[in-house]
This record gives sequence, structure tokens and C-alpha cells, in this order.
Amino acid sequence: MSNKVKYNLKNVHAAKLTTEVVEGVTVYTYATPQAIPGAVSLSLDAEGDSSPFYADGIVYFRSYANNGYSSDLEIALIPEWFRTEILKEALDANGVLVEKSDNSENVKFALLFEFDGDERAIRHVLYNCAASRPSIESKTKEESIEPGTETLNLTADPRADGLVKSRTGDTTSAETYAGWYDSVYVPVEETPAAQEDPVV
Repeated sequence: MSNKVKYNLKNVHAAKLTTEVVEGVTVYTYATPQAIPGAVSLSLDAEGDSSPFYADGIVYFRSYANNGYSSDLEIALIPEWFRTEILKEALDANGVLVEKSDNSENVKFALLFEFDGDERAIRHVLYNCAASRPSIESKTKEESIEPGTETLNLTADPRADGLVKSRTGDTTSAETYAGWYDSVYVPVEETPAAQEDPVV
């Protein structure tokens, strides 16, 4: 099933990321993805430089660095769970959201989303995202009501193991596709083919 076009951002989710080192190995654990309703737009700009090496009077070799993505996610309204779990705003005893300047914790999370296609939606996950505090703005109501939006400035850096993002493809299994938002998809390494014993 191959798409010819893509359109219509939807099904944005986020899943909090925690890491711990076990016997010298970093273990990545994701919470169950939670929906961020009201997605309006998402732009992902690739981060990374190309470095040319010159020899024989030409560009003899060029290396490329993948430093992830920077992004703006525009949504109708940031949900309260995202403000408390990711942006680390605190609920006081009266249920009021409180933001403090001494909160320097940078909570990482996976961002999941999809674009519609003419055949089926293309589903994505960015594995190591961080969000900065959103701006606060609105304007007065005129003859008609035009809803305001909120924008999250995101960075999606590579994990320490190099993992940046994944997306569904033409041959993604039905089980993987259907369960995309049940848990954060982690790539499955291909098992090397068993080597046959040499013929004597």
C-alpha cells in the first residue's frame, strides 16, 4: 500500500521518557502515550551540518551530521497533563497550575503523530523530545469568534544510542501499525542469517 500524497496532521501523542543505567547500559523506558488533541500544524526542520573534504581540487568526500530536528507544534490548547508531567507546572491544593522559576528539570518525551495519505496514514515517532515554555497570547473577540492557539517549541535530539525517529512504511505489519499509539515503537534489530557450515 503506497501513498502518493500526505496531508492533515492528527493523532498527536506524547509519552514521557525515563532513562537509567543498568550494568553500564542505558535503558530507555517510555510511559503509555497520551493524546494531545487539537493539533493544528507541525513543522520539522532537520538539524545538522555537512562537512566537505577537499582533495584533487574538488569536494572529495562529504560527511553529514544528524542532530535531530527542531519543531513548532501548534495546538488548540495544551492539555493539563502535559503541563504538569512535561512542562513541570505544579497543581496547588486548590487545583491551580503554578509555574516557578527554580524548575530547571528538562523532561524528555517521545512525540507520536500521523499524516493522512491517499492509501493510509503515515505514522511517526520522535524518540527524544524536549519542549520549552509556550508564549501566552490571545486577542479580543470581534464580530466572529476566532479561536486562539498555543505553540510548543520542540527539539528532537538523537538519543545517546543514536536513535532519532521512526515512521511506518509500505510494508509495516498490520499489528505494528494498529498498535502504534498503545506504546512507543522501538526498532527491532534484524537477526543475522545463520551461517551454513562449510562444505568439506
